Order: sequence, then structure tokens, then C-alpha cells
Amino acid sequence: MPSLPPAVAEIRLAVRTALAELPEGATVIVALSGGADSLALAAAVGFEAPKLGLRAASLTVDHGLQEGSDAVALRAAKTAAGLGLDPLVVKVEVGEEGGPEAAARDARHRVLRDAASDVAAAAVLLGHTLDDQAETVLLGLARGSGATSLQGMAPVREDDDGLRWIRPLLGVRRETTRAFCTASDIEFWDDPHNSESRFARVRVRERVLPVLESELGPGIAEALARTAEQLREDAEAFDEMIHETIEDIVEHAEAGISVSVAALAANPAALRNRIIRLVVDSEFGASLTRTQTVEVARLATDWSGQGPIDLPGCSATRVGGRIVFTASGR
Repeated sequence: MPSLPPAVAEIRLAVRTALAELPEGATVIVALSGGADSLALAAAVGFEAPKLGLRAASLTVDHGLQEGSDAVALRAAKTAAGLGLDPLVVKVEVGEEGGPEAAARDARHRVLRDAASDVAAAAVLLGHTLDDQAETVLLGLARGSGATSLQGMAPVREDDDGLRWIRPLLGVRRETTRAFCTASDIEFWDDPHNSESRFARVRVRERVLPVLESELGPGIAEALARTAEQLREDAEAFDEMIHETIEDIVEHAEAGISVSVAALAANPAALRNRIIRLVVDSEFGASLTRTQTVEVARLATDWSGQGPIDLPGCSATRVGGRIVFTASGR
């Protein structure tokens, strides 16, 4: 009996491990673009899901952003059907807000969520690889937005309604997915957008990472992925500490919410800043930059009468022994 090609064995194992966490009888949806990553994922899911008692479907979103996108979507769906998945193609209109990449991503996410709800799916499976993770970490580093962005993409994320978003291939290199498709005689599509240098991610992929590998030695992508994993572990520990602390130091105010000055000042800067960001995000649905967060923290640690501080969706003012966050316009 011929041995299984290494790329096929690696990806099937990754998928099997991820699917094993789901209850028997559940439905999973593979987000299928027609590229090598998502087709390798779909093929492995088609092979592994029936053995675990799972029903597998695929969803291909046609954004209509490129000529011939409808043919690409239909070909992906046909391939998925041959791999044992129930295929679905959805055509969507993509807006311009946030740029074409962000708009397409948001549209795709909405369609996947709606489809998962329609069939009561337990999980949506995404084909992001270790290379995607490394690129995400580098882009986060360039933005300077702190440890949160350097955590990259989570292997598993669960929505409030229980839907899981799973990335089984986050530990697999992109070249492995292409080798999988080649070994399996699966024809995949190379998205032309993946070679357009106007996109920052493409520049990171084609210019920045190769230079780092050349100048610093191999293993840069793996090191970046390990960094993301370690930062996620740290963030989970911080989140537990924050939720234990926040109950004792936060009170609802007449037009917003307030935080104890003494308690904020007593905490380490990392925990203090996370508390401030969490309070503003949970109460007003706004994200603070580091500069804004530090300015609010100074109301507790270095106050000399300054304030109020205007923030997205709210303002922060020191009143006695508390920092009061009030909705804008109040």
C-alpha cells in the first residue's frame, strides 16, 4: 500500500484534531475561496468529517470584484461537491467602506454567519495558515497597536451564540497546502489580488518576510506564530485578572460608568490600561489608542487638574476619587 504524501498526512491530522472537539452529528461549513489553502482544508474535511459523524458543507462567496469571479466560484463549488461537501455559492455586493479588502472580508463574514445560522452549524472552518499568521503579526507590529494585534488570529473563537470559528491550518505552512493539492490532483486558483503590491499584506508576504528570512535566517514565520501564541496565553491570563478586579472597582454612574482612582493607580500599568480599554469598549463600544489610554490613566496616576478628556463615544473626567466616563453629548 503506497504511503500517504507528507502534506496530505499533516493537513488531515490538523483537521482531524480540530473536528474532534465538535459533537457528533454537528454540521460544519468550510469557507471556500478556490485557493490552495481552502481547497486543502475542504478536501481534508471531506475525508475526516464522515468518520467523526459530522456533516460538511462549503460556502463560496462571489464578491464580484474581479472579472470571471462567478466562474471561479462555481468551479470551487464543483470541486467541493466532488470532495464530499454540500456546496453553496453566494454572490454579494461589496461596499467601499474601509477599503476593498476590509469590505470584502466583512461581507464574507456576514454571509458565513447567516449560512451557519440557517443550517444550525456548530462551526465555520477557515483556511488561514501559519504564513497568514506571521503576516498578521508583522502588520500588527507595524501599526504599533500593542499586544492585542500581535496575538494574531485565534485558532478557535466562539461567538456569543455558540458558533465556533476554527482555523485548523494555523500551524501549517502555505507551501504544504499547495503540496496537498498537487498530491491530491486538485486544481486550485491563484487570486491575482495576492500578487498586487498595493495591498500591505502582499508587500509583507513578497518583500518583508523574504528579506527577514534572508538576513536573519530561516524560521522567521514560525517564530512570529509562536510569539502570537504566547501573547494570546498572556492575554487570557490578563483577562481573568481584569474580570476579577473590575467588579470591585467599577460602578455605574448617572450618564455612564466610573472607576476607582485608587484602585487604578494601585494596579500595574499593563493591567490599568487594559481595564480602561475594557471599560470604554464594553460601555460605549469604542476602541482607544494607546495615547488615549495613557491620558486617561494619568487622571489616576499623575493628576494636576487636567480633563475632561475627549474620547471616541465618550469623555473621561476625574470627580473626587473616581474617573467618570460619560457618553458624548451628555
